[in-house]
Amino acid sequence: MTTEHVEVERKYEADDTFSLPDLTGAGGVVAVGAPEEQSLEATYHDTPDLRLLRARVTLRRRTGGTDAGWHLKLPGKGGSRRELHQPAGRAARTAPRAVVAPVLGLLGTAAAAPVATITTRRVVHRLLDGDGRVLAEVADDSVVGTALATGPGEPTTVTGWREVEVELVDGDEALLEAVGERLVAAGARPSAASSKLGRVLEGRLPGPVVPGPAPAAGERDGKGKKGGKGKKGRAVPVRTAGEVVLGAVAGQLQALRDADLAVRTEQPEGVHDLRVACRRLRSILAAFRPVLVRERTDPLRVELQWVGAELSGARDTEVALSHLRALVAAQPPELVLGPVAARLQQTEAKDHGAGARQVGRTLTERRYLLLLDALDALLADPPLTELAAAPAPGVLADAVRRSGKRLRGEIEVAREAAGEARHLALHEVRKATKRVRYTAEVAVGTLGEPATALISCAKQVQELLGAAQDTVVTREVAVRVGLAAFAAGENAWTFGRLHGLEEVRAAASEDGFWVVEPELRRAITTVVRLG
Repeated sequence: MTTEHVEVERKYEADDTFSLPDLTGAGGVVAVGAPEEQSLEATYHDTPDLRLLRARVTLRRRTGGTDAGWHLKLPGKGGSRRELHQPAGRAARTAPRAVVAPVLGLLGTAAAAPVATITTRRVVHRLLDGDGRVLAEVADDSVVGTALATGPGEPTTVTGWREVEVELVDGDEALLEAVGERLVAAGARPSAASSKLGRVLEGRLPGPVVPGPAPAAGERDGKGKKGGKGKKGRAVPVRTAGEVVLGAVAGQLQALRDADLAVRTEQPEGVHDLRVACRRLRSILAAFRPVLVRERTDPLRVELQWVGAELSGARDTEVALSHLRALVAAQPPELVLGPVAARLQQTEAKDHGAGARQVGRTLTERRYLLLLDALDALLADPPLTELAAAPAPGVLADAVRRSGKRLRGEIEVAREAAGEARHLALHEVRKATKRVRYTAEVAVGTLGEPATALISCAKQVQELLGAAQDTVVTREVAVRVGLAAFAAGENAWTFGRLHGLEEVRAAASEDGFWVVEPELRRAITTVVRLG
């Protein structure tokens, strides 16, 4: 059985002469329990290129201590870590499927294998309050770490050190601060390594994928090859188009993997964030075809579109039902005829289960895992064109120009359309607006405030046309659930009212778009002039 807890701790380095100070009185500590010595041995699993460690994830099998077994540590909020624990079982060299499942999106098709071993002689001191409750545990560790050879010619290296960990149990952040001050005063130093494994494998971590520095806040690249002037007259280096675009791809791939992990660990908004990351990646690869060879990127766009489509049903229906339930709650009671709220709630529960199963199938498909591998390969060996070496400002502004031209074309089609054809045309306008926005987001660090203004305007248009498009799904759901209610002998009148209210919302949203549309055109023109 898998258990979970949130780990909040601080690490300190100490030399051999360090002595643990008296910690009574620090942050409400009344007494310190008798020291308990433990002998721990752990084998850490990862891919040869250390995908898990790079994502601040550790997977280990540990013996000794009170929590022997498989441990999967995941990044949490505010520097905390979520730890999943499962008994060791018979598996020793291969991690059980249930343990690996949450990080399948990080691994792709690669298998996790032993990359390091760490042996720890630990002396645990429990910090107690007046009632004997454990506030925190202080572990004085003598550590020997071995980095295993994971490839031909790679040496096995051994590292030894001493560190002190302070982990909260029932205490708070103030306790951590107070205990930390005592330890530093006694000669300990805040650890530079985020984990024992990170220290052992530090020399094997690959460098960052994204080349070139980003401009400081408030600065943007100059237009010429010599660079612009930043604060205090400092020259701001002009990044190449390739550097900026690869940085954007790397950022969205990280966002995709963060969302993948959130979905697999049942965190809220995970599916939404995963779909957004796929859309942004698709837009970046499309908008910057002159920078990245399209023979390599077009197949990735197809696969990203497939992922988004596979996840869309679950998310869209969930949003629609949530909106309809809120709409029913806002209606006068005399206009809600029959068990409308109950039927919507039952439908939501049923659809959520079906949607979750669909999402699970998609994220475990080999096709999806191969896509993740291919995105990694794109960054490891980028298919840059000759234009990638050009200064970024002109190339980025030209990308905004092309996406803006496409958007203007879609707007003119919508302007000439009527009825249902106009709704469909405005949906295409919304998609083209997203392309403009995502392209401007890549350019904002280079083109500055005009790109920021374009992004803000595009967001407003997205919200307006997004609301109109949402009503397509809500109206379909209102019809579906209303027919089911009617078939069950219930009064379905309220579902017809909901349908009508959604028609009104769609019309208002579309009218709002035509008010904002001239501002969107001007914002695009301003950015294009920067090139």
